[in-house]
Amino acid sequence: MSVYVDDMRAEFGRMKMCHMVADSSAELLAMADAIGVARKWIQHGGRRGEHFDIALSKKALALQHGAIAVTWLQIGARESVLRAGLKPCSDPECWVRTAQRTWEARTLVPTP
Repeated sequence: MSVYVDDMRAEFGRMKMCHMVADSSAELLAMADAIGVARKWIQHGGRRGEHFDIALSKKALALQHGAIAVTWLQIGARESVLRAGLKPCSDPECWVRTAQRTWEARTLVPTP
């Protein structure tokens, strides 16, 4: 089980933000507590897509606390895998390969 932070750099006021996701709600909330992010900022709490948008300063703290750095593409692929009803593998590159297979399978399905 792990917590992941991506390389997104979205602007929010004067801050640059990224995503923080985890394999479980408990891990996500524990990391938020550890790095000083208020739980009220959780997005999609308890549902698929659950995450925090965190400032880059908090990302640095998350990495110090053991979060794994991934790309924005990998986070998106993980979400696609979850949306397809599959359990994501533990390797972020595997998320991308699995997502690509689900995208390819969707394009091969004949439409009525």
